[in-house]
Amino acid sequence: MTHINTTLLILMLLFPFYALADSSSDETLSNTKLLAEAGYAGPQWVLGTRYETGDGVTEDLTEAAKWYRKAAEQGHKDAQVHLGSLYYFGKGVARDVSESTKWFRKAAEQGDTIAQYFVGRLYYIDGDYAGAAEWYRKAAEGGESAAQLALGYAYIEGQGVQMNKIEAYNWWLKAAKQGQKHAQNNLDILCQKSPWACK
Repeated sequence: MTHINTTLLILMLLFPFYALADSSSDETLSNTKLLAEAGYAGPQWVLGTRYETGDGVTEDLTEAAKWYRKAAEQGHKDAQVHLGSLYYFGKGVARDVSESTKWFRKAAEQGDTIAQYFVGRLYYIDGDYAGAAEWYRKAAEGGESAAQLALGYAYIEGQGVQMNKIEAYNWWLKAAKQGQKHAQNNLDILCQKSPWACK
């Protein structure tokens, strides 16, 4: 028993290096499975991503969801985002927007900007524009370009925030600087129609 615990400890200490190594190697996969089965959240998430993408294993979204859930239940925010996505799109699990929202929200509350953006989208879909704008702002302030784009739309439309073309311009400019083509298109139109907002 001591030998197994020592082996797990050594693997856990070296896990980041294994994750950076050739991910398709049998040794890396074997070590990842060993650590995942021992209950470590990081390797569980890695194993989930491998099953989701078919990296070194046969693609199996049900198996991916299983490993994501194990890691997500331990608070692993990346696993929570992936699990939320699987539930939202009904991949490997039955589509369940409520379950999706639960996992996205858990990751969002840990500061994951992608999850914050998705929570905002879910509020928007439900017609809660103020809630959507609040979550978009958190993600946008964290640098998430999709949220910056969405927050710009909220300011242009006055959805959940006071209508403000200058704020829309500022958020779209940030998104455009990150390569968001829609934001650049919106800036071009806004600056053509309301040049005073684009200073």
